[in-house]
Amino acid sequence: MALTSTPLPVADRVNGFSYAIRNIVVEAKKVEAAGRKVAYLNIGDPIPFGFVTPPHLVEAVAQAMRDGHNGYTPSPGILHAREAVADDFRERGLPVDPDRVLLTSGTSEGIELTLTALLNAGDEVLVPTPTYPLYTAVIAKLGAVESYYRTDPARGWLPDLDHLATLVTPRTRALVVIDPNNPTGAVYPPDVRRALVEFAEKHGLLLIADEVYADLAYDGPVTPLGLIDPDAAIISYSSLSKAYLAPGWRAGWMAVGRTPRLDGLLAGLRKLADGRLCSPGPMQYGITAALRGDRSFQDTLRAQLRERADITTDRLNAIDGITCVRPTGAFYAMPQVALPPGKTDVDYVLGLLRATGVLTVFGSGFGTDPAMGAFRVVFLAPPADLHGIYDRIAAYTSDFLAGRG
Repeated sequence: MALTSTPLPVADRVNGFSYAIRNIVVEAKKVEAAGRKVAYLNIGDPIPFGFVTPPHLVEAVAQAMRDGHNGYTPSPGILHAREAVADDFRERGLPVDPDRVLLTSGTSEGIELTLTALLNAGDEVLVPTPTYPLYTAVIAKLGAVESYYRTDPARGWLPDLDHLATLVTPRTRALVVIDPNNPTGAVYPPDVRRALVEFAEKHGLLLIADEVYADLAYDGPVTPLGLIDPDAAIISYSSLSKAYLAPGWRAGWMAVGRTPRLDGLLAGLRKLADGRLCSPGPMQYGITAALRGDRSFQDTLRAQLRERADITTDRLNAIDGITCVRPTGAFYAMPQVALPPGKTDVDYVLGLLRATGVLTVFGSGFGTDPAMGAFRVVFLAPPADLHGIYDRIAAYTSDFLAGRG
């Protein structure tokens, strides 16, 4: 039989799929291969920085494995974990039926399942800019269209509601709200949250409430968006990844609002969930342990994050040419550098990496204008390490703005 050297074709949809947070690691590996140590400030994973998954969660998962719970689970997830999710919402003031809870492989799978069930090719989704790039990657894969609504650094990265109002078309299907926000660290005030819910209801949109950082607002947990209107068309998403320090477990959930308007979408989600069998089984036992167990560690975690946010903001704002809005939740900041003419955020971020070994992510990977000079910093490193990193950023920025970087 004759052999062929013709490469197999790749689907066109792959060309539109981009995830800058991990794609940029390729450049970091080149820097490491050249002998320079890299400080990875690109991925929001607390574990490499010394944070530890709570022991009672680890024990619950290990016990589940020892007890033989290593097979497939029901597609929506085991009942007691779904009940724990529903009870957690009720304790926060929002009634949720366990039958409207689906367990997922992290928040990311829940978002992808939802967009897949919701969108046809050419449909539009309102996403914030800067945004978490999973949304735009999945939207592109589905042949749909992202429509960016501005958030304003001059107002603490809050959504520009006037701009949002100009973007709705007959093809608009959903509004994405990430609060507390990744990548900016903003926490939205009550009036803005209410306005976003009312906007989605006015236009008949699904509100995708990405609430994975709700327990990591520095002043205390943020209430669910669905509490503003329990009959609104809202699906809430969260996981053990961030506030419970277990990102590798891929243990997440979504809670579908009680309105009958979401019944058809819920049926579609269940059908898609059947097709992927289930989320990781033993980790579902960790959900029950997390939501019914001790959460006092989160008080310490929030204090640690606030300290790092303060260091980050103070140090970056002290650098000539850089401005940084103070985060109020999560573990990200989105500073901006005043770019010289003809330079982009990619030029700055790659130059910083190659000159200092500090890896951040350029803002255009989150949907901002490359000329804006935005870049995202993950500030999970210990305070002493952060000071050293910001020393390197300060030295490089001085050279970059003087044309030497």
